[in-house]
Amino acid sequence: MNVATNAAMTGPRQVVRAERAFVGGAFRPAAVVVEDGRIVDVLSEEAAVPGAHELRVPGDAVLLPGLVDSHVHVNDPGRTEWEGFGTATAAAAAGGVTTIVDMPLNSLPPTTTVAALATKQAVAAPAALVDVGFWGGAVPENLGSLTGLHEAGVYGFKSFLAPSGVAEFGHLDLAGLDAAMAEVARLGSRLIVHAEDPALIHGDGALGRAYDGFLRSRPPASEAAAVAAVVAAARRHGARAHILHLSDAGSLPAIRAARADGVDLTVETCPHYLTLTAEEIPDGASEFKCCPPIRDTANRDLLWEGLLDGTVDAVVSDHSPSTVERKQAGDGDFGLAWGGISGLQVGLSAVWTEARTRGIDLETVVPWFTTGPAGVAGLEGLGAIAPGAPAHLTELGVDDRFVVDARALLHKNPLTAYDGRALRGRVRRTWLRGQQVYSDAHGVTGPPAGRLLTARTGVAA
Repeated sequence: MNVATNAAMTGPRQVVRAERAFVGGAFRPAAVVVEDGRIVDVLSEEAAVPGAHELRVPGDAVLLPGLVDSHVHVNDPGRTEWEGFGTATAAAAAGGVTTIVDMPLNSLPPTTTVAALATKQAVAAPAALVDVGFWGGAVPENLGSLTGLHEAGVYGFKSFLAPSGVAEFGHLDLAGLDAAMAEVARLGSRLIVHAEDPALIHGDGALGRAYDGFLRSRPPASEAAAVAAVVAAARRHGARAHILHLSDAGSLPAIRAARADGVDLTVETCPHYLTLTAEEIPDGASEFKCCPPIRDTANRDLLWEGLLDGTVDAVVSDHSPSTVERKQAGDGDFGLAWGGISGLQVGLSAVWTEARTRGIDLETVVPWFTTGPAGVAGLEGLGAIAPGAPAHLTELGVDDRFVVDARALLHKNPLTAYDGRALRGRVRRTWLRGQQVYSDAHGVTGPPAGRLLTARTGVAA
């Protein structure tokens, strides 16, 4: 069992019946039988399950596995006014996400020591509405001493090749990258990398309110150079490496070539890179600022191709909120405002809305949000409706229409790049280990029941 701060959920046998359940990579009628928080069987929809408590998914909705988001900045403790475990996990549940993996920076202290990890776990334990795992950080100060965090159960180590935006989480130069890659290879862990080359990033401080100036300050060449450095270091050391939040589609050929050459490399992108474009971002609209930046429409189309051909493994939120004041610093100056998108609650809806316009079916989309990020983090057994898996489930109204209202989202601060966007596909209900934790009718339901996950002990039942 995992490190867990809440008692195991027990109760009568349940069966969730759906005309369309995502089982084995396809939608089919099914009766999902749940006992003591775990899926014990997947039967035909009308199979009798004597003595079970019955739940039925309406015919205009589908039953999905609980989503996995392996890239979330909770910022708690230390910057809880930006986001906390209570608000972040509530937003996750409302977005159908039943497992998040928290990033090691923006909290104080950052997760770069075993003591800091324990501090973060103590804060998360009583507040988490969904399950939470943790990434460790690889920074100049802790290189050579990552073993303790690895043994404490972090899922891998995050590093930056460019300044992170917070002084307490320093970035690695190329020598540091090489040292970190060698160390994670020895540990059998993975290095996940914010890949931008600082030598190719232009401008420091104020850049003005025009988005084009910010976009030009972080060119595709910066990502391409950093991706090449990660690939080279992973190849040298036989390490597992992961490229975070890829925005530059021009890097896809190099990624394909590295994989063909046997480099153990995974890649993620984010809903904002798949659904938003540089051309639509108004002057001063700093809610759209993120690093690396949202690029043009042609680039977005190529990212979709990378998803469809399997080059990109996962779609994750990179939920990186701040206070409204920090996000709007400098009256919308793209150089001064905080760089991060708040989107944990609406990621699946945003991508599904865009996928529909491209003729892409939901069966294709679902793995990007489930088994894809679970595989990136090494969360084996998550993201599937299958016997033996935890009963993490999501009901999605596939055709439900809604307009995003930042003030109504469960994130801590009422600001998001998706505000006012008309989307399709609303999460109606979310279950964690068979217990409902969210419904669109009632919001968050029940006390926090999330568990803390560690890579050393596997996935909690």
